[in-house]
Amino acid sequence: MRIKHTFRLPPSLGARLAEYALRRRISQALVVEAALESFLSPDGAEQLEAALSRRLDRLSRQADRIEQVVGIVLEALGLFVRFWLANTLALPEAALAAQQAKGRERYQNFLTALGRRLAKGASLPRDIEASATDPAGTDAP
Repeated sequence: MRIKHTFRLPPSLGARLAEYALRRRISQALVVEAALESFLSPDGAEQLEAALSRRLDRLSRQADRIEQVVGIVLEALGLFVRFWLANTLALPEAALAAQQAKGRERYQNFLTALGRRLAKGASLPRDIEASATDPAGTDAP
């Protein structure tokens, strides 16, 4: 059994209600009923809070993974720079031009290899995880 209610709406809200009901091809009474049900539902706020909490938890986990990867990249870069500075000798002026040309060639090779790895989906963090689970390196690429 349904109970009849009569109430007044501001013209702008009444127009929005009529337009929404027309667009959805449902009665205005059904729209009002659904809106009241949602508004008066005691768990509506709790559902919203739970949804926001899940979203924040997911964002927090993503931020933690990003922080871990950035740490790995920074450590690898620092180790590389330290190794490079310790093992690179100063060249005489006569060999400098040839060495710079060789450096440009090596850099192009590096970019090509990096492009191939990125296209395959390979990553340093995954390589590190794989070597941690298989210390012998038998499953490393």
